[in-house]
Parts: sequence; structure tokens; C-alpha cells
Amino acid sequence: MELTPKQQTVEQIKAAKKILILTHLNPDGDALGSILALYLILKKLDKEVTAAVPETVPMALNFLPSLADLSRDFSSTKDFIITVDTSKTKVDRLGYKHYPEENKLNIVITPLGGSFDPKDVSFSFGSFKFDLLIVLDSPDLERLGPLYEGQNALFYETTVVNIDHHAGNDFFGKINWVDLTATSTSEILVSLIESLAREKPLLDEDIATALLTGIITDTGSFQNANTTPKSLTVAAQLVAAGGRQQEIIRHIFKTKPLTTLKLWGRILENVKEEKDQRFIWSKISRKDFEETGAKESEISGVIDELLKNAPEIDFALLLSERKDYLHGSLRAVAPGVDVQKIARLFSGGGHEAAAAFQIPGANLENREAEILEKIREHQHT
Repeated sequence: MELTPKQQTVEQIKAAKKILILTHLNPDGDALGSILALYLILKKLDKEVTAAVPETVPMALNFLPSLADLSRDFSSTKDFIITVDTSKTKVDRLGYKHYPEENKLNIVITPLGGSFDPKDVSFSFGSFKFDLLIVLDSPDLERLGPLYEGQNALFYETTVVNIDHHAGNDFFGKINWVDLTATSTSEILVSLIESLAREKPLLDEDIATALLTGIITDTGSFQNANTTPKSLTVAAQLVAAGGRQQEIIRHIFKTKPLTTLKLWGRILENVKEEKDQRFIWSKISRKDFEETGAKESEISGVIDELLKNAPEIDFALLLSERKDYLHGSLRAVAPGVDVQKIARLFSGGGHEAAAAFQIPGANLENREAEILEKIREHQHT
């Protein structure tokens, strides 16, 4: 009988020694909660683990445990191997001479007798230093940004486990554990931890807090339509294990720096309503970030806590100018509205209740009108 994706994932983790864990650009509570929880679990299993996120962590999530252990990048460089055939000529001494001013390194092989021929020398590359790669909460590899760009060979030559809950997932892994019924990737990992914990207890207060953060943020503190009986049951299990629910609520929903309040104020000033299409939208420019002194990560939460509270709308849209791209966030409000379909108009993704897209090299001036018109046309169909 063929193993399930969960069973395959468990077997791969047990067999692996060096594991790399990655998640997507603009890491949210679920991305960070799941990557930190899995990192801590794998450390308990005595694995050599590297966990990397491609961008700065949102300020509201700085309370998460072991955040300092996350890397912004990683090295996937292979060893360059020089092989010398010694069947005819034996080696007496080996050394090297480095000439920094010439950007040159000479490797010196002194034969015991006779001489070496250039045909005796061959070149090759060693294997990658990771034997398992786990990608969390990302619908495709491109969403990993710089963690994937230029490192394609690693993803083709290393076993990739893809764990996600988004309907638009590309199934890019050798193992694809994609559960569309789960509210979050953190919820999926609870099941993985239970399978890994058969020999010794693994769940502790920090791990429970990280996973609970993922579930709370992806369900809007259990207010979103994607909240399920299972998500409530799993959350209760994590609270019972020591998950610090009040700490999560305080940092994510009840604590806002002054710069964040100023930024959110400008977003509210820019709110516009599309009555015929039953949605509201707002925007924030690079200039707004500069003038309020806010970081890009401080925009996180405004669409859930403020924009989607507007009455008699189907969904909310927020357009924000980032450093190298234009970002769009979408949240469903009315039951049955699938904002993932709208995100796909711009090569984005997500799930029914929450989705996003980004357009590289774009800004509000050159793409705002086009985006809105495309959404209006979609709403008419």
C-alpha cells in the first residue's frame, strides 16, 4: 500500500540528518509560526537544521520563540573537488600558494617520483549539504523569492517536501502534503508532530505558542469564515499544551507602534467604495511609508482589523507599494466569496477567505487603474 504524504514526510524526516526549512516572501503569522515550530521539533530530534525566511519579520510577531535562530539566507554551495589519479605516480607532498593580488590559488602536488600528466587530473562537485528540504505555506517555489532564485539545482537534486493548505498550490515537491481542509499550515504540523512524538514527547509551550499563532492569524482569531471545528479543537489542544494565547492576542491585535497607527490612518483616509461591485479598496504608497516612518511589515493586519469590517461588502482590497513590486491583499467578507480567483487574475494565490498577489516592478501610478478595472470586469462576469 502506498504511503500517505504524512507517512512519507515522517519517514523522510527520520532518515535525514541535515534539513533545510523555508517559507515564503512577506512571512505572516502562519509562515513564521509553522517554520519556528518545525525548527524546534527537528532540533529536539537531534537534526542539523537551518530555517530561513526571505524577508524581515513583521514587528507584531517579534514575540515568537527562537526568532533569532532564523536566517535570511543560506549557503547551498557545493564543494569543488579536484581528483588526481595516483595509479602511475605517487604523491610526496601536497600544498598550495595563494596570490590574492592576482586572484589566483595554485595547488602544488609534488610527486614521489616521475611526473603527473594533465590527463591525471579531473574535476567534479560534491553533493549539497542538505539531504532534505521542507517548504512551508508556499503555493509555489517562486514565492520563496531570493531563497529559490539562483539555487534551482538544490531543489531538483534534493528531496523536497511541500506542506501547505492553499488551493492554488503547484505540487512542486517530491512529497506534497497539501490539505485544503486545514485553516493553516500550522494546523497541519500538529498532526505531523503527533506522528513524530511516538518515541518521546515533543510538544512544549514554545512550540504550542508558535503553532497557535499560525492558526490564530490565519483564522483572524477564529472570526474568518475558514474557521472549522477541527481548527478550534486543535487550538484547544495547543492551549492545553501551554500555548500562550493571551500573549499572542496582545502582540498581534492589541499592541500597535505609533508609526503603525499613522500608516493605518493614511490607509483609512484612502478608502474608496465600489458600490456596484460590493467591495472597498485602499492604497498606500512608498511616500506614505517614508513620511510615517513605518516599515513595510507594519501594514500587516490592517485589512483584517479595519477594512473588512465595512458593512455590506463582499471583499476588501489593499494595494501597497513595496520596494520592488506592487502588492495586493484581498480578504473575503461575505460567505461564499472566493478572493483567490481575483488574486489569480494577477498570478497570485491563497485561499477563498484570504489571498494576495504581487506585480514585480510595478507601482500605483502605472498599474492601479488597470488592476481596479480588471477586478470590475471580473465582478461583472
